[in-house]
Amino acid sequence: MMSKYTIGVDYGTQSGRAVLVNIENGEILASSVHSYPYGVIDEKLPGTDIKLEHDWALQNPDDYIEVLEKTIPSILSQTGVDVNDIIGLGIDFTACTMMPVTEDGRVLCQLEEFKTNPHAWIKLWKHHAAQDEADKVNAIASERGEEFLKRYGGKISSEWLIPKIWQILDEAPEIYEKAHIFMEATDWVTMQLTGNLVRNSCTAGYKAIWHKQKGFPEPAYFKALDPALENLVEEKLKGEIKPIGTKAGTLTEAMATKLGLNTDVWVSVGNVDAHVSAPAVNVVDPGKMLMIMGTSTCDILLGEEEKIVDGMCGVVEDGAVAGYYAFEAGQSAVGDIFEWFIINCVPSHYVEDAKKRDISIHQLLEEKASQLKPGQSGLLALDWWNGNRSVLVDTNLTGLFLGMTLSTKPEEMYRALIEATAFGKRIIIEGFREAGVPVNELYACGGLPEKNKMLMQIYSDVTNMEIKLSASDQTPALGAAMFGAVAAGSENGGYDSIVEAAKHMARLKDESYKPIKENAEVYNQLYNEYKKLHDYFGRGENNVMKRLKKIKAESI
Repeated sequence: MMSKYTIGVDYGTQSGRAVLVNIENGEILASSVHSYPYGVIDEKLPGTDIKLEHDWALQNPDDYIEVLEKTIPSILSQTGVDVNDIIGLGIDFTACTMMPVTEDGRVLCQLEEFKTNPHAWIKLWKHHAAQDEADKVNAIASERGEEFLKRYGGKISSEWLIPKIWQILDEAPEIYEKAHIFMEATDWVTMQLTGNLVRNSCTAGYKAIWHKQKGFPEPAYFKALDPALENLVEEKLKGEIKPIGTKAGTLTEAMATKLGLNTDVWVSVGNVDAHVSAPAVNVVDPGKMLMIMGTSTCDILLGEEEKIVDGMCGVVEDGAVAGYYAFEAGQSAVGDIFEWFIINCVPSHYVEDAKKRDISIHQLLEEKASQLKPGQSGLLALDWWNGNRSVLVDTNLTGLFLGMTLSTKPEEMYRALIEATAFGKRIIIEGFREAGVPVNELYACGGLPEKNKMLMQIYSDVTNMEIKLSASDQTPALGAAMFGAVAAGSENGGYDSIVEAAKHMARLKDESYKPIKENAEVYNQLYNEYKKLHDYFGRGENNVMKRLKKIKAESI
């Protein structure tokens, strides 16, 4: 019997990546990356002199289609796989990345008359210019006692769908009126592939305040925001919401021709990059938590009941694996903090030493910091260089170093920052456990586990848990391909559930990180001190960080 294959396409912030995967064993046979020609649009609109305001981040929908047209033919040509044996395709996206769409499926910026209006373009996940609207979304929900708020840690983000839609209504009502619907990018690209308008339950649940049993908030809530939003759901959020892993449809004839595939390729309902990664590392059972570790971290944990957890980013039924609740938490800066330290705090002779030895400055600091024992530096840090996402949900918190002396060395500071992010992770884990959501196993994927062994050992020691690692450096794309195999189903040579797909396609390394007993004991002591600082500065007892930010703002 011939092998069957699926394609996964992972849309990131700067580029898209396609992989071709053997569904029997999850082996990635080929991959291809295409950088977006327009990238992140955050200074001025393409082809114009129209400048964008602070906190804007847009994208061009043509870039997304170009990813498909460039990468999929590339992976086909690399392997020579018979296209008749390719049975499924799945995509994942950064979220919430949203757009206003016409009735015939075009983004408004693709129409000549709207090219010069910034609100007609795609608002990328990191578009933060809807903060005023987000603040009002939260305040009005709190005043009205809207129960949905507690499912999102008490706060709806400016990155999410409703604040972004409201910003369009506030600042460009003509775009709001002209939009037939508002869509997530992952659903829009899926629609381009299949011709079918299908919304995925993952982004609807995490980013659009939708609940599987209760649906969207009532029209009365939207009317309280703005009378023009009263019928937002009925008028502008049309489209069936389907669980991830289900079928969105097959490729249209035009798209199949462009990509070099057959029209009988099944396309999965769209998904989110973090959530699609969980099955790719076998996180398909309750009590398993995946840490996606990079510049920031996102945590996905599966549970059997819907629980309200302090500071979580959301809980969605079927959010990552059908039949379970997926809880999301995260840290708003991790790798970014280490990069800040490298750029701003490392003396020139360290840089010169690394250059002479032909290693990176990160490698040099890891080497030096690895020789330190837990607690040896006498340092403790709070990892809030970009605020706190979980569990405090407060962007106005700032970083802290404690214990500095005239003999403090760069590698001690570097290690203390890594330890601080690990303590922050333990706060998240203990928050879940205290709320009655078990965390029994830890898994990791992303750039950091690949690059820094010391960091992973510290995380294992601080949490006192074994950490299993993804074997793939393309985990989201692999996960997307797995959902493509589920969309195809067993009748077409695929799988009937993501759990079944994971048995064959999930890829884990043979090695893992296990806690070292004596290290864990010292870290318990340090964690107790970290938690005191965390609560003292983060829960209102001393708001000095916010007062300093206020003084700074007034001084500019």
